[in-house]
Amino acid sequence: MILPTLVVLVAVAVILVLVGALLIFLSALRARGRAEGRVEGGAVVVIGPVPLVFGTSERVAKALMVLAIALFAIALAVFLVGLRGVWRWT
Repeated sequence: MILPTLVVLVAVAVILVLVGALLIFLSALRARGRAEGRVEGGAVVVIGPVPLVFGTSERVAKALMVLAIALFAIALAVFLVGLRGVWRWT
């Protein structure tokens, strides 16, 4: 019974990755002709429990910090819900 569920999850994951790559490609095509605007970027690298935030501006760094906190909260909630399911079966 677990195998069909696993196949569905893998298929959904592959589809999401392909849709994300397509969106990035289409966005690059759309912005190709425009030279106006400013490009900003950043990254969050998590080493153990310590997140390192890099950004080209303070605004980007703050946005990435908020995103990192939100993703951590979601990951913690998913972990705790899964852990509760494990405790129920023991």
